[in-house]
Order: sequence, then structure tokens, then C-alpha cells
Amino acid sequence: MRVITTTEDLAAFCAAAKLQPYVTLDTEFLRERTYWSKLCLIQAALPGKDGDAVLIDPIEGSAMSMEPLYDLFRHKSTVKVFHAARQDLEIFFVEGNVFPEPLFDTQIAAMVCGFGEQAGYETLVKKIAKADLDKTSRFTDWSRRPLSKPQMDYALADVTHLRVIYEFLAAQLAKTGRQAWVEEELAIMLDPATYTTTPDEAWLRVKTRTTSGRFLAVVKELARFRESYCQTNNVPRSRVMKDDALLELASTRPTTTEELGRSRLLLREGRKTEIADGILAAIKAGMATKPEDLPKPDLTREQLQVNPALADLLRVLLKAKSESLGVAPKLIASSADLDAIAAGERNVEALTGWRAEAFGDDALRLCRGEIALSAKGNEVRVVRL
Repeated sequence: MRVITTTEDLAAFCAAAKLQPYVTLDTEFLRERTYWSKLCLIQAALPGKDGDAVLIDPIEGSAMSMEPLYDLFRHKSTVKVFHAARQDLEIFFVEGNVFPEPLFDTQIAAMVCGFGEQAGYETLVKKIAKADLDKTSRFTDWSRRPLSKPQMDYALADVTHLRVIYEFLAAQLAKTGRQAWVEEELAIMLDPATYTTTPDEAWLRVKTRTTSGRFLAVVKELARFRESYCQTNNVPRSRVMKDDALLELASTRPTTTEELGRSRLLLREGRKTEIADGILAAIKAGMATKPEDLPKPDLTREQLQVNPALADLLRVLLKAKSESLGVAPKLIASSADLDAIAAGERNVEALTGWRAEAFGDDALRLCRGEIALSAKGNEVRVVRL
């Protein structure tokens, strides 16, 4: 078991990886106590049952430069294979301003290849690699050193079995001609906007049913302060104030430290002077927002006039299409997408790209009365009119 802790050793491994058609990768990290993920370990394996598999330790190797790895990420001739890569990609984007390209995500590929919604790595290991995983080290503290042998074995298993899974899924995609479907999904994951939360837009993540512009103005300022403070100080949002406390403060709108102290939901951390002053300043700014600048809630979906019968037919069509294609239905269209289509909306993701080919084009034909649905036994058929 090889652990890399120096720039020289990392460069040697990455040079070897550049000669290969692909390399499998995974990370272990912590995020419970920070805003940004703390990278604790990187696992990587080269092709072949006996291909080189290593652990790259940025903690023991704190002086090690990650540039050889980032250079590998930029090397277009070697596919970088991950499973459920979103959080891994966020780490590398934040720390190195780089994305691994070309990218292959086995979770997305598995959904396209008929393994259901959000196919877990353990499931794919069992079904494709015909192996079992020892998950006892799954929730350990990856920042502590030294790592135990069970931890290292667990970490390596996340990339060694991934080789078999990748080769199987890549062959399936080539056979079905659905590589372009996966590429569309990966394009979203390789977009910097996916991992960028600006303080001005943080309020959009706070769920509330209140549509009052003044209330939302205070929510916006509180969320802006929280996001800015957490990013600057690298602390999780929940340590400053959870969403329920934020909404409570937007409702009660305290103006003094004494009034703020009466909050039922604000945690002790949020009552400290620096944060308390920031909260009170945010509430004041929200209350001072000009009427013409008040945030407006997105009521588009709530105002949709959904044809319930058509929505039900679209659900039947989606089920039939997903079963015939062997693709997870939620990957094609969400329930909200179906309701929007049934209400006449056409700016819907399910009507674009590969989804249009798989489902969207027939969905529009159904809406226009150009096709009907016919049942024969357990099978639903599309009948052209």
C-alpha cells in the first residue's frame, strides 16, 4: 500500500497516469466544522486488476504541491473517473481552480444505464464488480493521523473496484450510443456556477412561504451577511444561524442586542458580539430597502394552471419511456417538470437536449393531441393519431 506525501512521488504517479486511458479517483474530506470542505485524502488507481493504486495524503504531506495532480486533471488524453463527483469537484475547484477533464461520473452513467436513481457505489460494486465492501470505516475522522489499515483499505476500495465499474458502464454507453446523454449532465458539473454561491443570491436557498417583499428583504440581508461571514471565516452556516433562526429574526426584526437575546432559535455562537452586530446591521439594511428594490418571490410555479388529466398522462408516458429505455425516470423529468408541461410551460429542462429525444418530443406531441397512449397487459404503447 503506497502513500504519497511528497511532490516528487506525486509527480511520478501522475506522469504514469498520463500514459493510461483513464485513472480512477476519490477523496475523503470533512465539512462538519467548516464552510469549505477540508481535503483529508485522495485515492487514485491506474487500470488493470494489478494497476498501481495509491493514497495521496495532503495532511502528512502538508508541504506537497498539488500541481502535478492538477496538471493530470488538465491532461485531455486520460479520462478522470469518479463516483458521485460533485463534492470532489467542488474541492478541486475551490482549492486549485481546476476541473478534471475529461470527466466520467459512474453514478450518472449508472442512471443512464438502468441502475435506478442515485445508484450508490456499494450497489454498483455488488452488481458489477461482484464484490462486497467493508463499510466500517465510512464515518471515521479522516483528518486524524496516523490512518489505520482498515481506513486505508476502505479508501483504496473506493477506487480499485471503480475500474471494473467504469469499464462496464463505458462499454454499455458505447453499445447504446448514450455517451452524449452523460456528457450533457457532466457539463453542468463542470460549470463553475454550480459551485459558486454569492452572498447576494444566498437568500434564494432559504425556503419560506412568505411572499411579503419587506420580509424577503430582511431575509436577503440576513442571508447575505451569513454567507459572507461564513465564507470569510470558514465556518458552517449553522454555526452562525440556522435557517429557522434566520426566518424567526426576519419576522421579529430585533433592533438591539437585548431584543436579539430574546430569540428562541438563535444559537450561542450567533449571540457573540461580531455576529450579533452583523445580524442587527442586516436587519436594519433590510428594513431600509427602498420599495422598488424589494425582492420579489418567484410565483411562476404556484400560478401555473395545471391540467391534472394531462399531467397524469405525462406521468404514464414518462414511466413507459423510462422503462423502455432503462433510464431512471427522475433523471429524465421531475414531477414539477411534468406539471409545468401540463400547464403550457415550454422552458422546461425535460424538453431539451437528450431528454427531448428520450421523452420531451413525445410529451409535446401528447399535449398537442398528436399521439395517444394504449395499454396492452403491463405494456403502455404510444399510438400516433
